[in-house]
Amino acid sequence: MERRDFIRFSGMSAAYALLAGSAPFLISSCRKESMMMDMGGGPVNVIEGTFDVSLPIPSAINGQGSFTAQNTTHSIFKGKNSKVLGYQSGSILGPTIQLNSGGAVNLNLQNNLSEPTNIHWHGLVIPANMDGHPEDIAQPGSSFNYNFSVNQRAGMYWYHPHPHGFTAKQAFKGLAGVFVVNDSEEQALNLPSGAFEIPLVIQDKRIFPDYALDYSPQMGEIMTGYMGQYITVNGVYSPYLNVNKRNYRLRVLNGSNGRIYNIALSNNASFAIIGSDGGLLASPQTVSSLILGPGERADLIVDFSSYSLGTDLYLVSKTFSAGEAQGTQEFKMMKFTVSQNDTDTFSLPGTLSVLNLIPESSATKTRTFNISNAGMGHGGGHSGMNMKGMHKINDKTYDADRIDETVQAGATEIWVFDNSTGAEPHPMHIHGIQFQVLDRTGGRSSLIPIENGWKDTVMLMPGEKVRTIMTFHQNKGKYVVHCHNLEHEEDGMMLQFEVV
Repeated sequence: MERRDFIRFSGMSAAYALLAGSAPFLISSCRKESMMMDMGGGPVNVIEGTFDVSLPIPSAINGQGSFTAQNTTHSIFKGKNSKVLGYQSGSILGPTIQLNSGGAVNLNLQNNLSEPTNIHWHGLVIPANMDGHPEDIAQPGSSFNYNFSVNQRAGMYWYHPHPHGFTAKQAFKGLAGVFVVNDSEEQALNLPSGAFEIPLVIQDKRIFPDYALDYSPQMGEIMTGYMGQYITVNGVYSPYLNVNKRNYRLRVLNGSNGRIYNIALSNNASFAIIGSDGGLLASPQTVSSLILGPGERADLIVDFSSYSLGTDLYLVSKTFSAGEAQGTQEFKMMKFTVSQNDTDTFSLPGTLSVLNLIPESSATKTRTFNISNAGMGHGGGHSGMNMKGMHKINDKTYDADRIDETVQAGATEIWVFDNSTGAEPHPMHIHGIQFQVLDRTGGRSSLIPIENGWKDTVMLMPGEKVRTIMTFHQNKGKYVVHCHNLEHEEDGMMLQFEVV
């Protein structure tokens, strides 16, 4: 074992002991887990906390002003300061940008990091030079001004860095935030709002003994995606939220680099899905669990009115099937405590929105993107080999000097993502557009509820093929399509397309 790895293993074990107490079985398990992670041999198990930190709600701004990408500190763990990256001093997540459809963003990004950075406005349909293309960056010490109008339906979008070679590290260490668009259609529904509309940014983290965030993926973690043992919600580990006996709107973002969540309540109660990546669904979908891949969002209504005061419920991730490296463990992420009576007049409407479906007959071209990377597996058989660049699309890795696909502005196309012979899950994201999901074959063999609306990221489990359809806007220029498992993307699983 190299000295660097020995120090890393030792440091991680010390951190586990500090956070989890002195239970010998837990410390032993964590040491074993750290070795498995670095060798790429198994899933990264989550360590649950005590849920004694109040859930913070990010402050809101109207899209005007400035961000500074910087090294800072933030209290992720109760009573401890962690070294993180932030867009504002003392915070791991940026403020929530909130504006009405038709409004404008005018925001200056100052880069005080020692490496290039930028901002990708995930899910927004905006000009190519504002989108946060991997090559449109602010060098250390310089700035970049983002100035664009937002003309799309209400929804929860988000923002994060996208400089090629630094995306995964910067997002993992804290550079991200929520972007909420409102419109008159949504406002007419009188959905829960104010203190009863809660953004939940779910991320997993790994730490050094001094509580600084540890981003140092080993070979096997590039293959599976980099995952941490500590689940944070809105930037803190193991939080709780006191809730009234009423309906709440929970806007959930999977902001993790590679970890997939199977969202559920600890008592298996049902909840309503009212929206996905691109805003409202046509009608509510009632479920008891929901798979959410990295980059995906879900807009939920949870009714706490029937619970007795003092009841504790947990937001959990249930087990699921997604290859060998994920889904093997059920774990709690945050706690809800029913703490106050309330009078709630909200009634969930049967119809939420009118969705204009794009007819398949209007498509003028079908493009297939093979993302299977067949024969790789996730762990066995690659120890000791240089696996860099093994994540490909159509057998190609990202090259900024190459245009992989050319698309006509205004054209309607079907894009097929084919993971039918793959052994890994891949959340596929297309920049600069919202699409609809036509169908899924293999694996789960059908659409899940959040896929019945507008999407910008679609989750493919091993063995699945998904067809999507979209109409390209008049925003001409270069965009990218990539896997939103950020280690896969950094490993080359990204192509460039140009709208002409």
